Amino acid sequence: MTHAIETHQLTKRYNSFKAVDNLNVSVDNGEIFGLLGPNGAGKTTTVSMLCTILKPSSGTATVDGYDIVKESGKVRKSIGIVFQDPSIDDRLTGRENLLMHANLYSVPVSMQRERIEEVLKLVELEDRADDLLRTYSGGMRRRLEIGRGLIHQPKVLFLDEPTVGLDPQTRDHIWRYIKDLKEANDITVVLTTHYMDEADRLSDRIAIMDHGKIVVLDTPQKLKETLEGDVIAIKSNNNKALMELLTKWLGFANQRLEKDSLEVTVPNGRNIMPRIVELANQNSIYIESIVLREPNLEDVFLHYTGSSIREDTTKELYGLSAIHRRAIR
Repeated sequence: MTHAIETHQLTKRYNSFKAVDNLNVSVDNGEIFGLLGPNGAGKTTTVSMLCTILKPSSGTATVDGYDIVKESGKVRKSIGIVFQDPSIDDRLTGRENLLMHANLYSVPVSMQRERIEEVLKLVELEDRADDLLRTYSGGMRRRLEIGRGLIHQPKVLFLDEPTVGLDPQTRDHIWRYIKDLKEANDITVVLTTHYMDEADRLSDRIAIMDHGKIVVLDTPQKLKETLEGDVIAIKSNNNKALMELLTKWLGFANQRLEKDSLEVTVPNGRNIMPRIVELANQNSIYIESIVLREPNLEDVFLHYTGSSIREDTTKELYGLSAIHRRAIR
């Protein structure tokens, strides 16, 4: 199988700090590839290098078969980018925004009208094409931004937090749209997100980065299977004391305290639950609820990085939103 993206020892240093550390990864043609990691893990720096916004300190990479340093112009013609932060002009109409982007990407004038109509139909905005962007809802703006990234028919589409700030119903609509878009246009999608359900639902494969390296890479299902057990979520009047008891008496090491619960990953969780309740009762700890579930992607993320993915907007040293203006120069 050919690869849409390949990296070989790709590295980005800032003095003695390695933001990306000898990265070797391949992304298949036509797949949705999720890239996850806590803030500072190196994912945004990686995407910035693949988009030719940043030059690597060492190593190489190709996108659509083109070298990101030696053939950066060809790479830029082959990719589309949808940034996390809004980057469309709300003083223009939807059609005018698409026309401006078509000109920036040197879409031939003879093809611009046809391409704009195709994109408007694709993102279901034909009826609102001549309305100012300031009258669009958040979901409509996001769809237009995705459509704008497709105006020049890229082979690879980079989506940086595509549904951040949207309501659940709109997010669900965008998810289905991205899936259909990939199938209809046979493009490769690289997705960065902090929504675990988004990564799980959309991605064919997921790479989790930490400290500039990929610590694990597989399909969402196989990643969840690596935990080999069940998750027991417990709410009690003293989660910290219960955690200490479980560690001492039952030998549980794979535990974590969440905001209002204690989560324990164990094999044969159904058999363990009564023992937990009994131990709590013996030590005057009141259990409000105890729930057994299968591991999810958030559990996988915590297992491999040791922390929860934080829902904030802090960007890495060179975040896409801070330098997107150079992406198409």
